[in-house]
Amino acid sequence: MMVGIGARQPHYAALIEDVPPLDFVEVHSENFFADGGASLAVLNRLRERYPVSLHGVGLALGSAAGLDPWHLDRLARLAQRIEPVRVSDHACFARAPREPGGPVVHGSDLLPIAFTEASLDILVRNVVQVQERLRRPIAVENLSAYVSYADDTIPEPQFLAELMRRSGCTLLLDLNNLMVNALNAGASDPLASCCAFVDSLPRDGVAEIHLAGYNQMQDIVIDDHGSRVRPAVWQLYRHAIARVGAVPTLIEWDTDVPALQVLQDEAEQARRVALGASA
Repeated sequence: MMVGIGARQPHYAALIEDVPPLDFVEVHSENFFADGGASLAVLNRLRERYPVSLHGVGLALGSAAGLDPWHLDRLARLAQRIEPVRVSDHACFARAPREPGGPVVHGSDLLPIAFTEASLDILVRNVVQVQERLRRPIAVENLSAYVSYADDTIPEPQFLAELMRRSGCTLLLDLNNLMVNALNAGASDPLASCCAFVDSLPRDGVAEIHLAGYNQMQDIVIDDHGSRVRPAVWQLYRHAIARVGAVPTLIEWDTDVPALQVLQDEAEQARRVALGASA
């Protein structure tokens, strides 16, 4: 059972010097696109100590405007440099022209895609292009989304399963995103709804699981990655491991980043839950 954490700047020194017992670390790809400098030097030192997973936030795989060749080239160069254990990004869009026929701009966000045949065609095409450039499969993450589209026609699990079948990619299953979406949709039993989602996925298509905390506000739940994993998400994780097996699991914490020991504690909790679920 492999468990890791997202490597964030406050913890770089401790990860490099103390080498706490983690199976891998994950970094945001775009932070290391430069050809040199301090960031890349840190990543090289991390790579000497741990397997590294590259998790992107900027490919915008669901964009009808297509991929940014510069971004894809930089990702390919980075992957060649550090030989990551996994490369992943999100089932979202962010690239679009400001006006019809105008220059394409990046929205700097993970915007939800419609679950339609046309959207699936776009996503498959872009994922295949990335994989051909990197010469490896990538993992595509399900999104936390705060809107949906009136023309959605394909249930999300079926949409993701078809993406995997047609492109050859795998799935980065973010369980916190599932729970956030179920809560915001007003599901009568959010945990049961999320478990049903997991059960609808192919058993052998999940390459990694993400766990994180969310912020329960008065009228909305925000996927802020700023707290410990919630009890219901731990229950969902136990169910997911029983369904898809003990796949590599990551603790994400991006806002109000705590002491490294807190992330290590969460990682060990994930290990205990996974071992119990797969026993």
